[in-house]
Amino acid sequence: MAAVISNSRLTVPSLEAPRLAHYLAVGLIAGAIIALQIAVMRVFAVGSWSHFGSLVVSLAMLGFSLSSVVIFAGKGWFDRHWQGAATAALLLIGPLAVGSNLVAQTVPFNAIFLVSDPAQKWRLLANFLLYLLPFLAGAFFLGIVFLKSRTAFGRVYFADLTGSGLAGLVVLVSLYLFAPETIIVVPLLLWAAGSLLWFLAFGAWKSVVAGVVVAALSISGYLMLPGLLGIPDIAVSQYKGVAYARNFPDGKRIYRSVSPFGDLQVYASSYMHFAPGLSDNAAFGMPEVPANTYVGMYRDGDGPEGIMRNLAPAEQVYFRYLPMHYPYVIKDKPKTFVVQFGGGISTQAALNAGSTSVTVAESNPMTLRAFRDPVLKDVTGDILAEPRLKVIDYDGRLFLANTTERYDVIDLSLADSVGLSNPGGFAISEKYAYTREAMLSYMHALADGGVLSITLWNKEEPPKSVLKLYSTVAEAATTFDPKGAANDIFAVSSYLSTTTVLFKRGGFTETEIKTLRDYTKSMSWEEVYYPGMTYDGSGAQKVLDDYRASIFGSGQDATLTQQPAADATAPANPTAPANPDCDPTAPADPTLDACAGAGGDAGPQVLPATEMQRMTWHALLTGGWGKLAGDYVFDTRALSNDQPYFAAYVKVADLPRTLDRLDLFQDDWGYLLIWATLGIACVTAASLVLLPVIFGWRIVFSRSRGKLGTILYFACLGLGYIMVEVGLISRFTVALANPTVSASVLISSMLVFSGLGSLFAERIFDRARTLLPLVLLAVCVLLLAYGFYLSPVLDRIGAYPYAVRLLLCFLLVSPPAFLMGMPMATAMTWLARLGKEHLFVWAWGINGCFSVIGSAAVPIVATSFGLSAVLQWAAIAYLIAIPAFFAVLLPSKAPAVRLVAA
Repeated sequence: MAAVISNSRLTVPSLEAPRLAHYLAVGLIAGAIIALQIAVMRVFAVGSWSHFGSLVVSLAMLGFSLSSVVIFAGKGWFDRHWQGAATAALLLIGPLAVGSNLVAQTVPFNAIFLVSDPAQKWRLLANFLLYLLPFLAGAFFLGIVFLKSRTAFGRVYFADLTGSGLAGLVVLVSLYLFAPETIIVVPLLLWAAGSLLWFLAFGAWKSVVAGVVVAALSISGYLMLPGLLGIPDIAVSQYKGVAYARNFPDGKRIYRSVSPFGDLQVYASSYMHFAPGLSDNAAFGMPEVPANTYVGMYRDGDGPEGIMRNLAPAEQVYFRYLPMHYPYVIKDKPKTFVVQFGGGISTQAALNAGSTSVTVAESNPMTLRAFRDPVLKDVTGDILAEPRLKVIDYDGRLFLANTTERYDVIDLSLADSVGLSNPGGFAISEKYAYTREAMLSYMHALADGGVLSITLWNKEEPPKSVLKLYSTVAEAATTFDPKGAANDIFAVSSYLSTTTVLFKRGGFTETEIKTLRDYTKSMSWEEVYYPGMTYDGSGAQKVLDDYRASIFGSGQDATLTQQPAADATAPANPTAPANPDCDPTAPADPTLDACAGAGGDAGPQVLPATEMQRMTWHALLTGGWGKLAGDYVFDTRALSNDQPYFAAYVKVADLPRTLDRLDLFQDDWGYLLIWATLGIACVTAASLVLLPVIFGWRIVFSRSRGKLGTILYFACLGLGYIMVEVGLISRFTVALANPTVSASVLISSMLVFSGLGSLFAERIFDRARTLLPLVLLAVCVLLLAYGFYLSPVLDRIGAYPYAVRLLLCFLLVSPPAFLMGMPMATAMTWLARLGKEHLFVWAWGINGCFSVIGSAAVPIVATSFGLSAVLQWAAIAYLIAIPAFFAVLLPSKAPAVRLVAA
């Protein structure tokens, strides 16, 4: 396809003045690449526990960087053979997308075994390389188009960005129609449409036929080959919750629904025994523990969230053995609010405890739709139709922050179905329901004497997430009630099961404390803190030293003892035989002390984890928390809206010490892998920036002025733009309640408005020296303002109907995004005008390289310094770009010096 025949005369195709069809084709192809990114994110979310989703953007940008290096090195060849190269790259996108995904399912990667199984490192590399291939082909096509249409770069760039943004919205809608195992059909269709339009624009009919054939084969191969070859559509890790459900002998899927909010599936099996935090004494205190009590709900394969069947009246004493029953021990007929419906267990517990009314919030519409389906209606007895129940269809945290209603009980129990940090991934995810600001909202929404009850998984040894919860609740309680916080808290735990924290507005009375303690003993749970609890801290330093030695010791250091100093106020040893005569149906009865076991209160042994939790509460409420947190082996900082992470437990200063003992950090892999990703990204980016110097140093250094300034300028743009994009995805999750929806809306908005900005930039090209620095300064100011004020704005937006939220979030990012589209288009156009053709290609690659670094740096910056710091760093990048821009405007060669005779 080197030429086109027109009116019997040979004409050479050109992109110096692209037509509408060219722009539309570029938009569709760019859109296909963005759609492929989102589709691959969905594949990884469903199949793996790793954080690959956040790496897909890096892989795409790496494709652009690598293609720019190749185009730079062979610029002369690409100038002569651009159309054939573009055609080849275009035809390869679809087959490579299908082939890479198909092969990747045969080499699934599991971060849990990265240390113990050397093959996992090669599987990880294989996944990187496989999914890089289609992005590389797409980058080659767009790079060649940019090279050949450099004089019209602003408009082509507009088509690229706008097409990408609109494709994000297309994928968002498509997620209602396509399951994760077929979602890659969407980018394939966009690619097929873009390819055919591109070939038609040149009248290349043979290529049109080839495009139709290749597209048909790619789409049919994607849908049919897995079944024909016996390869799974998505290789789901055998350690994901849904994999266990599928392997139960009588496991049966009874419900499934797909949407942008995830792939929700419900399985039934007689092997399911969810029972979160269920006391072991249930086996002695009940005539018979109800059989087949639960079905399991899974979101993107993670779970289960237990859905309890409708229990018969005689079975309902079961609820009293669950930790979410705690507030009802001292609150009779309360007005209750449940922060998150989830699987409905907390709501059922509230109803069973005699609540006069229960208001429950659920931000995921899929969940509510599932419970209104006949299948789950039959399981739960149609719980949503309960007359005492009122449903709020958005985030309970946001509702409580804006309501004038006051509640006797506010319950936040096990909002995360299987814990807060799954082994190997999803460790870096936002948990806004548990932040300090959220806790204050809950406390303010309590009636006088009202109780906030928080139950969290407690499965880590040494303890991590529970200590972050404790410090968060303590900070909020101290802010809410500076003088009486120590009297407002009651906390219990069960080893490697759950922990429950109660906060009472106005403080607990002595009678309530005794009632709660008696109930705790009747369940054989462990007291962690109560008002007036005496604490002997003589063994505290040993526990801290032993924990650090167990993680960073030489192997000959002291190990954790199971016999720390006794605490006379502690409950009975939970390992002691329970008293079968214990009756939890009367928790206020003082005779329940007999339920504590043979030892009563006398000298039990306290586990190190329990001792650690006790010393934490003592330090938080009486002083000394700063020193204790500094001495503890893991990071226990409180969560805030700016740092809403139950993650990043390894302190930054300790990171080098983890390298020879990575097997001890399997539940922190999500965090450790982002550091490894950042290191790899920096090395890769540096290599790709330097390769053009190696291959073309004579051309670069002899023909172009302002090289270092130009490199700095495009590096700042790449770093700043991607940090804003990825950082705001985390922010917008507050209002949109789902990371996939947030990513789709945010990316679409950023790209559409940036595309409009690049088109508008044509008006400032001739006055760029004066106007563009002002644009960059405006971007800097806006990003700083967003960093400080975006969070409360999103809190407000999150309370609107969902369609309104989508629109407002789409528009909210438009001011900075519009301005951020101008710097790239302006600078690239000036490089073309000044004849800096080699710098034109190199600059595009530098921008991509630093985008790779920026996307990998965002979670590091967010967990270490906060989400506002991400925007602040991006603002600094745009500020640095102001003086660097003047290097871009330097002419290709210095003007000759003319000597004038005196």
